[in-house]
Amino acid sequence: MNQCWGRLVECFPMEHFDLCVIGSGSGNSIIDEQFSSQRVALVDAGTFGGTCLNVGCIPTKMFVVPADLAASPERAERLGVDLTTDAVHFGAIRDRIFGRIDPISAAGLDWRRHSDNVTVFVRRARFSDPHTLLLEGTDDSDETRITADRFVIAAGSRPFRPTIPGINAPEVAGQIHTSDSIMRLLELPKRLLILGGGFVAAEFAHIFSAYGSEVTLVNRSGMVLRHMDADIARRFTEQLAPRVRLRLNEIASSIAMGPDGDGLLVRTEATTGSEYEYSADVVLVATGRTPNGDSLNLSAAGVASDADGLIEVDSHQRTTADHIWALGDVCNPWQLKHVANHEARVVQHNLLHPEDLVESRRHAVPCAVFSEPQVASVGLTEQQARECGRDHVTVQQDYASVAYGWALEDQQHFVKLIAATDTGELLGAHIIGPEAASLIQQLIMIVTERRSVKGLARSMYWIHPALPEVIENALLALEEKLAAA
Repeated sequence: MNQCWGRLVECFPMEHFDLCVIGSGSGNSIIDEQFSSQRVALVDAGTFGGTCLNVGCIPTKMFVVPADLAASPERAERLGVDLTTDAVHFGAIRDRIFGRIDPISAAGLDWRRHSDNVTVFVRRARFSDPHTLLLEGTDDSDETRITADRFVIAAGSRPFRPTIPGINAPEVAGQIHTSDSIMRLLELPKRLLILGGGFVAAEFAHIFSAYGSEVTLVNRSGMVLRHMDADIARRFTEQLAPRVRLRLNEIASSIAMGPDGDGLLVRTEATTGSEYEYSADVVLVATGRTPNGDSLNLSAAGVASDADGLIEVDSHQRTTADHIWALGDVCNPWQLKHVANHEARVVQHNLLHPEDLVESRRHAVPCAVFSEPQVASVGLTEQQARECGRDHVTVQQDYASVAYGWALEDQQHFVKLIAATDTGELLGAHIIGPEAASLIQQLIMIVTERRSVKGLARSMYWIHPALPEVIENALLALEEKLAAA
């Protein structure tokens, strides 16, 4: 009998399925009662539930909330309140988080295991032809082949591991981590060095610095979150600097054991040619993610991928093989759970209604960074508006301009809006500051619907004195600029 998760069935050498889904994250959500009459294979060699549940969005935000509390004394001092962070119990925080997440993953597996029409294989898989998957075993004799009429590739992505001399040396293996493993450390590191400057690096820099680690962040560019609007990235970098030792415009050139086996020694080279050395107990590699399509032998199935390794899909999420669909990190550059969930709904509909295909939305994809401060964005940055030739106007509205901003004693955060000069359409919205990830939602709707901002602020009530008034004032200021343009 083959090693498989699911019903205890005999897996014959060429067992056939109506549908095969590769990946148990958003891909798993496709398989509901509408597929009850079909035989379905669910293939995943990783932890059941995918990246978001196990090593991504959910556990990281559960680490962020205690970090926000641990970092609160500085904010409280501005308001005349003395607080102290006496201790952060890293082990208790970790165990609370995974004590909840791990059972959810196990329960999801157990629930799927009892699906009458679904067999779940815990095997690595690769295509051997357009309709056949080879499920790897422990040796050649233990391989299993399954066939299917249709496939969905939802295999996700993995942390990118850069080529740095020494990074794969056995003696440092236990001290080099990615987002997949950093949250399960046995104890809080005294010295943490982070390689990278994107979302993952920014969030973990906040988490570990708030918990009490000495954090050094090495980034090859001159700003953290450089893909955000430049004004936002610049302000974020300025605010992160007092809490984290920022080493910008540097790249890691080697990693080795420290003198006398004390931690790690990371060498870097700056764009100026200068060289530096940093000591750390743990290194977090947060330099991006790699789509997992490269492990599936896609060419054997007639599935094309681009130069970045992303599977090529059309507007319906269909690959270059008509019977194979793809969704999530394996085929889109955003690497966001809400995008993967949207694409899963599109794929599900198109599998069930091949005569009435629907399209995925590629417009107005929002994102948020749960660091300190929070950052949220939707639509075009000012740089992108300029590059695509859209005549535009911008406004920057400070939190300090509204009463709740006064209550926060806020002097650093703002909302930035970008509108088309000719139509008044809101092209982009960017927020840095408290509750940015929530405040952005009303602006997502405006950008998604391509609405003009003219008259919009006065078309509804805004609760006073709530923080969303900063959005109201930004829209009013933008309308004035458009009128004067």
